Amino acid sequence: MDDVPIIIDKSLRPGRGAASSATGRFERFSHVPVDDGWDLPEETAAWRTVVTEERPRSIINYVKSPDLPFDRSLNPYRGCEHGCIYCFARPTHAYLGLSPGLDFETRLIARPDAPEVLARELSAKRYAVAPLAIGTNTDPYQPVERDRGIMRACLEVLRDFRHPVAIVTKGTLIERDIDILSDMAGQGLARVGLSVTSLDAALSRKMEPRCPAPLRRLAVIRRLTDAGVPVRVMASPMIPALTDPELEHILEAGRDAGATSASWIMLRLPLEVAELWQDWLAEHYPDRAARIMGHLRAMHGGAVYSPKWHVRMRGEGPYADLIAQRFRRATRALGLDEAQPPLRCDLFRVPPKAGDQLSLF
Repeated sequence: MDDVPIIIDKSLRPGRGAASSATGRFERFSHVPVDDGWDLPEETAAWRTVVTEERPRSIINYVKSPDLPFDRSLNPYRGCEHGCIYCFARPTHAYLGLSPGLDFETRLIARPDAPEVLARELSAKRYAVAPLAIGTNTDPYQPVERDRGIMRACLEVLRDFRHPVAIVTKGTLIERDIDILSDMAGQGLARVGLSVTSLDAALSRKMEPRCPAPLRRLAVIRRLTDAGVPVRVMASPMIPALTDPELEHILEAGRDAGATSASWIMLRLPLEVAELWQDWLAEHYPDRAARIMGHLRAMHGGAVYSPKWHVRMRGEGPYADLIAQRFRRATRALGLDEAQPPLRCDLFRVPPKAGDQLSLF
């Protein structure tokens, strides 16, 4: 049977982005609450974060996409407690038999062996070095990292191998790793993209319930750049008729905090994200829902989303073109129109292991 999303009472999902937990699309059966007819009081527990572990055989994910500036990535965690309602990675939880809704932000999977597996893969004779992207699917600096430390351990491996890395995050926990990032950045081996979706704290709290506040993210940009780490301010995703009026202000605030480059991506609603997003709009911004969805459909040929290469990230049509023009004009005026410098690959080397014969040169 088709799964029917059941909106869960707000009191049972405090600080969560999604309003439902519809069964993953690959499951044969759907699970829905049903009244058993007995008039007996029953206590329903609120959704809490649960972390399990996965032991991956490989950790570097190779990708081939003309839309992406990298060909490999790494994710220390599956799922993300930040709970961003618009997150395009939500549908990946369906591959695990879990809900892209509330399960994605409450049933997390840590990969504690990631640093060890990464070191093994980088040591392989056939490995060809190229920048490694981290944070392109789920945030490596989400709250669970504070206790697990998997991201920091991966960074230590990359530092020891002198391997280039590009990180995307919204998390303030990246400040903990400034010692490693500053050292790597000084060698041209590290850069960071920090996402600022809105400067409106109230909107951000609704849309990204467990992310740091906008001003706090700007403070992270300042700390990173003061430490010599190149930072790109990411005005992403741009949401028509909701956050796109802030585009220029976000870019200016990022520049003032120390960012030296910028980027933007249009809101993407693949698979289950579309329904989760529309449920969120109905709850928080019902007066704007029709207008927002109308703009999105106009950008994707009448559909809420198109997965076509070169279109999925920006959309097409007059509204998408207007935002692109505004972005180009603002970045030129603010001096953010230069791309971040390329990361160095020529310093890569496999560090010696205990007992290895040392080189004479």
